[in-house]
Amino acid sequence: MTTSAAGDADPDSFERVVNDLAPGCTVDDTEEGGLYVATVNGVVKYGVFVDLSEQLSGLVHESKLDGTYEIGDEMLVRLVEIRENGDLGFEDVTTEFDDLDRVDVAHGDGVTIDELADRTGDAVHVEGDIVQIKQTAGPTIFSVRDGTGVVPCAAFEEAGVRAYPAIELGDTVRVTGGIETHDDAPQLEVDKLVRLRGEAKTEVRERIDAAIAANAEPADPDPLIEWPAFDSLREGLTAVARRLRTAVLEGRPIRVRHHADGDGMCAAIPVQLALENYIADVHADPDAPRHLFKRLPSKAPFYEMEDVTRDLNFALEDAERHGQRLPLLFMVDNGSTEEDTPAYRALAQYDIPIIAVDHHHPDPDAVGPLLDEHVNPYLHGEDYRITTGMMCVELARMIDPSITDDLRHVPAVAGLADRSKAHAMDDYLALAADAGYDETELEDIVEALDYAAHWLRYQSGPNLISDALDLDCDDAERHAELVEFLSSRARRDVERQLDDAEPHVEHERLDNDAHLYRLDVENHARRFTYPAPGKTTGELHDRKVTETGDPVITIGVGPDFAVLRSDGVRLDIPNMVTELQDELEGAGVSGGGHLVVGSIKFVPGARERVLDALVEKMEAAELDAELRSTLLRDDN
Repeated sequence: MTTSAAGDADPDSFERVVNDLAPGCTVDDTEEGGLYVATVNGVVKYGVFVDLSEQLSGLVHESKLDGTYEIGDEMLVRLVEIRENGDLGFEDVTTEFDDLDRVDVAHGDGVTIDELADRTGDAVHVEGDIVQIKQTAGPTIFSVRDGTGVVPCAAFEEAGVRAYPAIELGDTVRVTGGIETHDDAPQLEVDKLVRLRGEAKTEVRERIDAAIAANAEPADPDPLIEWPAFDSLREGLTAVARRLRTAVLEGRPIRVRHHADGDGMCAAIPVQLALENYIADVHADPDAPRHLFKRLPSKAPFYEMEDVTRDLNFALEDAERHGQRLPLLFMVDNGSTEEDTPAYRALAQYDIPIIAVDHHHPDPDAVGPLLDEHVNPYLHGEDYRITTGMMCVELARMIDPSITDDLRHVPAVAGLADRSKAHAMDDYLALAADAGYDETELEDIVEALDYAAHWLRYQSGPNLISDALDLDCDDAERHAELVEFLSSRARRDVERQLDDAEPHVEHERLDNDAHLYRLDVENHARRFTYPAPGKTTGELHDRKVTETGDPVITIGVGPDFAVLRSDGVRLDIPNMVTELQDELEGAGVSGGGHLVVGSIKFVPGARERVLDALVEKMEAAELDAELRSTLLRDDN
């Protein structure tokens, strides 16, 4: 408000509106003729003294009093005079508060959160939504977002006591106070916090929604390489980037679940780096990246119930203990199959949004209704040769283009880790070479990542993995030494495993002229050490591909599972799983994968039936030179 003469004001508007001033309000926030909420602070023979705010007091003369009041009473007054010396004169108004529109008047400039860093020491007010309420041993910390950022607002009642207990998560509020610096970041010290209602709430909500829509829009960097097969995926990746940036602007935590292999890590780590940068830009709290982003590896190439129950438990505890919203789940390098749906349905009980970027053969009818966004090359007529790491590097650049130079080698690492047969691998390898990484170094990084992931098990190992991948690593010498150490031990352990296992490998030539190698990994490979059964099967397969130069299928067999690899043979493992489920009643068949890589589970008693049926399908599979291994790159 601004000060004016009483005759300049609209008396009708004053009769409808009563102003409730924030503690810091001064005479500049008032105008003559206006109605105000006042608190009686003194009673004398000639009237009562009232406070409109901590800064603003005045007298209601006995000639202007219609009622009897005591100290502490709330009353309605009209400002009738602002004298030249600054004294204020009021008159008593007996109208019921319920008959008026009560408006909270903030003190200080109305500012957006992204402007606060330049307003240290100023009295301001911000309007936005409560996205977190955290009770500390001292003040209550309300995190408020307005679409331009998120700021912590500290309100103190008394040590450890909840301030403004009526304010809830999701409320739209106006917060008035002074800007101070806390941990080198702005924090609003609350003088007053009020919940907005009616038109005031609607106006603020519309402003927030517009700001979020504008600020959530991803960047549109040119792709790292020209690859027409990739073009159809960019629209979906843009939608995912928009969802992730929106979650950050809304103050919603993000949990990333990724397959614990080389491609999964090459996908998740760039997104982690991009999102942590963006969270730091949006949130004034310097600890926000650590609290709002979690990366979690999954051993299985799908979302297991063990994982979802753990995630739900942590999310609900965080909501209870730290006042956080429930998270957005981002599935990376898994999440596309029917096996994921039980976990997704568990999350649906809490309305947790889910998005997935994956290159495993999908079941869109099963997962589509449960996913908010789903990017998968199979949905666009492409296949697994476009790895998740390749997609997520572009996704990370849409979130934060400034990290582009750090990511130029990562798609090549992802492709080598997943044995991508895409022709674009040559371009990615050239891109990595320009960034200073030759193919041998990239292969060493792949081995180091696999070895580290095996021993990390369910831990994310953020610093170790980032150093091995040379992403956000601040010591080039440490990266080189770490990769050499991990990769050399990985190769040593693989050689030991294969040397011990190879005498037990069974071989036959199938009717389609492919070699079939079979290893009982339960009885003829070391357990609970590196390499695990899947890696052992893959390494044996690579050895046989290199030795023969012919189409090769390799099966690693356990008591209730089979790990499959093929080279130059179009197995279409997801389709084979579907057929086995229909053909073998009571075998408990499940699983999936790609055309040439996958795994199958079954009940132990049906092992021989499943394997016999599997071999029959392998014999009928078509040979396909397009599916030859990258190990034979020079022969293509």
